[in-house]
Amino acid sequence: MQSVNTAGTGRILVLGGSGTIGRAAVAELVARGYEVVCILRPRNGLSGDSRPGQSAGLGPGVEIRYASVTDPVVLGSQGFCKQGFDAVVSCLASRTGEPGDAWAIDYQANLNALNLAMEYGATQMVMLSAICVQKPRLAFQHAKLAFEKALMDSGLTYSIVRPTAFFKSLSGQIQRVQQGKPFVVFGDGLQTACKPISDADLAAYLADCLDDVSLKNKILPIGGPGPAITPRQQGEFLFNLLAARPHFKQVPVSIMSGVATCLDVMGKLVPSLKVKAELARIGYYYATESMLLLDPQTGCYDSAATPETGTDTLFEYYRRVIEGVEIVERGDHSIF
Repeated sequence: MQSVNTAGTGRILVLGGSGTIGRAAVAELVARGYEVVCILRPRNGLSGDSRPGQSAGLGPGVEIRYASVTDPVVLGSQGFCKQGFDAVVSCLASRTGEPGDAWAIDYQANLNALNLAMEYGATQMVMLSAICVQKPRLAFQHAKLAFEKALMDSGLTYSIVRPTAFFKSLSGQIQRVQQGKPFVVFGDGLQTACKPISDADLAAYLADCLDDVSLKNKILPIGGPGPAITPRQQGEFLFNLLAARPHFKQVPVSIMSGVATCLDVMGKLVPSLKVKAELARIGYYYATESMLLLDPQTGCYDSAATPETGTDTLFEYYRRVIEGVEIVERGDHSIF
């Protein structure tokens, strides 16, 4: 599916605009002509500060407001400022995925925004979720699903966007390979696959959800242009691009599972280790599950059935990074 680049009209509130996807979404909405207000987490604990977009790296044409998304009173008074919006676009995501952060951000902060959106007259909300919630085993997945249900039950027009893997999450080993180190894969590197999507293509898709009727009141799994790529193919491309001999380090997937189990046991004595156990489970999940559409009948991932959008490819992104044209901005879920 190709994005529909239409002229936007209306007043849009964006949450989570400081991340790479959020910044891309804000830029896309401004380019389409929307009036954009972006709420960012407070700096130095101060809410209610409004500054031009340039101060947050969001470019011109954006009104920036600083407010705590976890405090509904502050979010209403200093974020929404008791003003109406046509729609809310949420790119909020917990930074670590650990249980406390996940339920505070992926669920409660989004719910705060939803309630305020309805109170002040918004009629639509676009939520950035994740394709991995199809097979939920982790705290952040359950938190996202809980909010998805709340949004669908709210009566607002909704679009729940579940993207596949992001370019940044698949770029952590570029420097390793450049330094002559092996490319690390779990198992043989062929167990999982994904259709990576770029920030720009995902941002365009999120913006499309505001006007494209076919994208409304739906759960929308989406990937970048295919075919699906395995971790081993990612490594092979990097070695070829650098004219280097392929050199892989295979790590048994059982190691991640074993680490999580051990940390869970030790967490009974040292509670902080339970958080580390969840992080180990996150690593194990991504090492063993594909980021593709899950066929509920067979329980298998289906590359051909996974929808696509945009034109950017991961391998072309790798090329630009190595050439120095792009800089990798890695997230908290990076394993390497």
